[in-house]
Amino acid sequence: MSEQDVSEKDITKLRSEIDALDAELLALLNRRAAVVKKVGGLKDGKRVYRPEREAEILRRVAAAKGGVLPAGAATAVFREIISACRALEQEIRVAYLGPQGTFSEQAVRQHFGHAVAAEPAATIDEAFRSAESGATQFAVAPAENSTDGAIGRTLDLLLTTPLRICGEIDLRVKQNLLSNTKGVREIKKIYSHAQSLAQCNGWLGQNLPKAERIPVGSNAEAARRAAKEKGAAAIAGEAAAVLYKLNILAAGIEDDPNNTTRFLVLGNVDAGPTGKDRTSLAMSAENKPGSVHALLSPIAANGVSMSRIESRPAKARSARWEYVFFIDLEGHQADVRVAAAIAELKQRAPFLKVLGSYPAAAS
Repeated sequence: MSEQDVSEKDITKLRSEIDALDAELLALLNRRAAVVKKVGGLKDGKRVYRPEREAEILRRVAAAKGGVLPAGAATAVFREIISACRALEQEIRVAYLGPQGTFSEQAVRQHFGHAVAAEPAATIDEAFRSAESGATQFAVAPAENSTDGAIGRTLDLLLTTPLRICGEIDLRVKQNLLSNTKGVREIKKIYSHAQSLAQCNGWLGQNLPKAERIPVGSNAEAARRAAKEKGAAAIAGEAAAVLYKLNILAAGIEDDPNNTTRFLVLGNVDAGPTGKDRTSLAMSAENKPGSVHALLSPIAANGVSMSRIESRPAKARSARWEYVFFIDLEGHQADVRVAAAIAELKQRAPFLKVLGSYPAAAS
């Protein structure tokens, strides 16, 4: 018997083992789905999306030792298992800033999996309204980018919406040059969202300094236009390349290799504590010297870490305050120290709104 015959025999044996394991996996998945349906029956119509429970499962998977699969790959598989099982209890509808093929849609899939109805909205305002009206259960909105900073419209809407933040998504934004042409030298104009153009300014200056840069409403819209024009390109994600059948002429052209956008999940859900949470607040300070320092002192006095502070001009002016401060605290509002800090802040701030407590995104 030749070495080739032995090798083929070994491969056939291993493939048979894989088939047997696949059968075991399918049986286990069906057992899990059956248990999920039993849990759904006991809930008697109560909410099926529990962000704290899903976060705990995924963190446990990521922390498991001794596996061959990388943690990211394992959690991605379990995310889809959770998504498929959740759909057996109830269809989840999620509004996001569309159209299809945007990074916002990618964020929805990263957080909820593919077994949800992702519904594009024309604007961030419409995504909020969709969840507020009950047309969808949740909205996903961009809050800030590591390169370009806060998304002002999202912050403004957080002040007035009855929705609470129940989750966050850190999406690694990989920008690509897409076109129906085959070479970078053929590109005469580039469509993209203004933020994406800014995120790729260095690369464009070095590689396409003479190409016209045209800002549009979304990267998906940029891809749609590029697909119809000769000599045009778009800066967008891989999903847009697939959707509009475009070639990826250059991948990862963003100037910051760690370019990340933070998205918020909003709904009529209060996430329970997990031990690794974040609480977001919006509050004002009186317009006098030392007011901001006095306002923030209860946070430090109660031993609470503050991971972010962002100021935003207030829409309603008064003699007492002109700016709203958006603050992220480490911990859940149910935690003793965080609760004590918030109680003191309520006594000091002319305006304070707890925007929500939620599981912190995996770092």
